[in-house]
Amino acid sequence: MMLVNSVEPGSSVIDANLVVALDVLLAEQSVTRAAARLHTSPAAMSRTLGRLRRLLQDPLLVRAGQRMVPTPHALALRDEAASVVRRVGALLTPAAGVDPATLRSTFTLQTADLVGAALAAGLLALAAREAPGVSLRFRAEELEAGPALRDGRVDLEVGAIDHVDPETRVEDLVALRMTAAVRPGHPLTEGPLTPARFAAAEHVAVSRRGRFDGPVDAALAEHGLSRRVAVVLPGHLAALSLAARTDAVALVPAVPDDARIPPSPLTEQASALGLRLLDIPLALPPVAIGMAWHPRHTADGAHHWLRGAVRRVLCD
Repeated sequence: MMLVNSVEPGSSVIDANLVVALDVLLAEQSVTRAAARLHTSPAAMSRTLGRLRRLLQDPLLVRAGQRMVPTPHALALRDEAASVVRRVGALLTPAAGVDPATLRSTFTLQTADLVGAALAAGLLALAAREAPGVSLRFRAEELEAGPALRDGRVDLEVGAIDHVDPETRVEDLVALRMTAAVRPGHPLTEGPLTPARFAAAEHVAVSRRGRFDGPVDAALAEHGLSRRVAVVLPGHLAALSLAARTDAVALVPAVPDDARIPPSPLTEQASALGLRLLDIPLALPPVAIGMAWHPRHTADGAHHWLRGAVRRVLCD
């Protein structure tokens, strides 16, 4: 069957409503009943039948006593018209929710090492319970996030979202505060921690770009203080490991004391190493942890499950 159009034969303008009308007319074999079914008037339905007759060059329905009967050509079209209407209906129906148990997907997440370590265990546990066919691939922050999300090399970025891309969807997850992580028995654990004592300690900084300074240094400068950064490492896990074995001070994002949410999983690695977390006596900006994805994934059921799983791991 060639899909009928709304104008003259041979035109490329397609009117799907005519296919629907054809299906109903052939099913009801009555202009009046077809009009009632499509919530229109018998006069309008009669005009539609006239259009269909002209377009298909066949009377389609003809009078036989008190009723109308289909022509042989109409009978040949009936099943195909019904099939086309069903397919169009399925095409235009919103996607149904996905059953996580049926997923067979591999998701690529880009995170800093500390965020990846915090997420991996929680996501694996959720996947084992809800979506055993899901596999996870974590990538370090070696890719420029905007293009990587756009190109599909990364499905979800989780962490401090610092790039501005108007087409990227971003959701804030949790706001954390920076704390000082030190080994048990560290001198800073004895007595009040003042800005001067904090600045006088030896520090380890984390920077993928090898930078020695950051928001902590700006806050110290307001007090006329500066710190000595003895070493810069590219990842937080290495910095925490160094802090556990030396007097170096590492920084870890944690939940504010007055927050009504559970402890952040980002501090679990520090706890596993036996590190103590100390409040830093400085006015530091909060650390916003969020997730970013390309809008083509927004309505995708599998990606929706992934975002919900990340939200539960980091926020619940």
